[in-house]
Amino acid sequence: MRSDNSRHIIASAQNRAIETRARALRALRRLDSGGKAITFETVAREANVSRSWLYAQPDLRAEIQQRRTRETPRTSTTLTPHRQRASDASLLRRLDAANERLHRLENQNRELRDALAEALGSARADRVLRQRPSDTPGRQSFEIVESP
Repeated sequence: MRSDNSRHIIASAQNRAIETRARALRALRRLDSGGKAITFETVAREANVSRSWLYAQPDLRAEIQQRRTRETPRTSTTLTPHRQRASDASLLRRLDAANERLHRLENQNRELRDALAEALGSARADRVLRQRPSDTPGRQSFEIVESP
């Protein structure tokens, strides 16, 4: 009669399951730290597992979905790793600084436009009203000149 070797088969299957899960987690971390797009396809390819297996693992599935929605690529397939991203507070400070700079530039533009309008008005007035000598001392007369 043969001996029962089923415990070895069960132990081997458990070890394979643990190793497969570890490969998937390592692949997920590598993709995140590398800034690459995280999808079921990329994680499956990187970990050398099937997509259906990933979908069947509730914790891995939730992690992939969370990172996928958080890191949906807009224009590029290369993403910034999570720990290198700016915090919300930092982004708000940058936005405030940009708004302050915008207001300063708007004020400066307004002042420059006003100064330019005044300078152009003075130049036009000088062209239109040319002073000519008068035969009466202390009195000036102006000549009206048509602009071209």
